[in-house]
Amino acid sequence: QLLKEKDLKEISITEVTQCAHCNRVTFYSHYKDLQELLASIFDDYLNDLTDYFRKSFKSVTRFSSNDEQRHLPIFEFIYQNQFVFSLILKGEVLSGSQNQFCESLVQISTNELTLEEKTDIEIPALNYFTTYGSLGFFIYWINQDFKDSPEEMAKKLTYLQGKMFNEAVVRNKH
Repeated sequence: QLLKEKDLKEISITEVTQCAHCNRVTFYSHYKDLQELLASIFDDYLNDLTDYFRKSFKSVTRFSSNDEQRHLPIFEFIYQNQFVFSLILKGEVLSGSQNQFCESLVQISTNELTLEEKTDIEIPALNYFTTYGSLGFFIYWINQDFKDSPEEMAKKLTYLQGKMFNEAVVRNKH
């Protein structure tokens, strides 16, 4: 809430503890500074995003690159948490937050999905390319003030990624 009102540099520990209804001792027993608190908050949101994404392919064994439902959960979750993901994806408030976002998605692609077809490029390279390229697409969406719906954005990303691979297989069921 405080970040909606002012920059992180302008927020004091006292303001945070007052909003959280705790004292400074409690704050410092969990965090060394506001950066560490923010990193913890971002971690929670990224874990929730990956859980939400995993649920979307839990009941399938494979999906096509032209299946918009593969991307829709990520767009839905970001849309539902616009403010926090604007901070994470723009990377202006906490250094490295963009990488945290991408690495979260790369881990899912690497550990839980595989391509059906053979490719001349290594799968890890393709995972990084598509994930970091998608980051730019998410930033574009944020910069457009989330003008398009999650469904429309999933459709656009599906089109782009459909040019790179045909079908993926879900490796592990959770």
